Amino acid sequence: MRARGVVLQGVLAVAGLAAAFFVWQREPVGAPGEVVVLDAPERALERVRYEDASVQVELFREGQGDGALWLRLGAKRELRANETAEQLFARFAPLRATRSLGVLEAEKLAEVGLKDSPRKLVVKLASGEHAFTLAAPSIGWGSPYLRRETDGHVFLLSPSLLPDLENAAHRLVDRTLHAFGASDYDTLTVTVGSTSRTFLVRARAQRPAEFLPRDAPDTPDETARKWHERVWLLAPAQSDFLGRGEVPPGGEPREAFRVEYQRGAQRIGQLIVGRGVGGGFHARTEYTAGWAKLPPWADSIVLEAEKVAGGH
Repeated sequence: MRARGVVLQGVLAVAGLAAAFFVWQREPVGAPGEVVVLDAPERALERVRYEDASVQVELFREGQGDGALWLRLGAKRELRANETAEQLFARFAPLRATRSLGVLEAEKLAEVGLKDSPRKLVVKLASGEHAFTLAAPSIGWGSPYLRRETDGHVFLLSPSLLPDLENAAHRLVDRTLHAFGASDYDTLTVTVGSTSRTFLVRARAQRPAEFLPRDAPDTPDETARKWHERVWLLAPAQSDFLGRGEVPPGGEPREAFRVEYQRGAQRIGQLIVGRGVGGGFHARTEYTAGWAKLPPWADSIVLEAEKVAGGH
């Protein structure tokens, strides 16, 4: 009896370990109590569109190219989406809610703000579109109720899911100017009109890099280095970025100067700064969708560019 008991305990222990292993191997299904509103893998997600009476926002991936995530504001304005947008986009496949309330009667739909609400959410998968109605907000976002149009089921979403979409112009625009880092180039050329000067960039441990003019490689140009440091730190506000195909008021800016970056013999990017018709300055790079308005202090950078390009 004792031997049989030991064997039985051993079998149960092995079975318990196996069960624990398989549970550990499974992917997490979300927080306790969450329910799935739309079950789909992230790779099937193509676009998410939110709209109400005054706002229209869409996140989508390019069908071709690098598969980057883009943000469409209104009907036409298209901008690169940032990391916050990437994280938000991933939350729609699968789309989860904190509670399922089932199918509600008309009186209850009106009570939670779903009756005749102008707020809509459309999630497009490779297999087709899925439409939802969002509750009209009473005070702020309140409780974000959502109604699935296919069967009328109502869900309570996490309060953190939707505010970024409503404020997309300020929260989801990518402000990155370059697709490369400060250590990725070893040569740059500054051009103003027909005058240009090339600098070899030599990195130094724990100290700023040296800018060595190609025509005078034994004489580091500290003025050019400090000037370019200010150029590299240019950071337009989210609201100052224009979309693909857009131009500033008055038309295309007139080029004031440009900086071209190389690594070895390969050209990896550029920054173009132009003067707008109204007098302000704008910039565009190899990465931006279009022009971006620069802060007022950028005029001092433009004034110094001619000295840097001319070696004065």
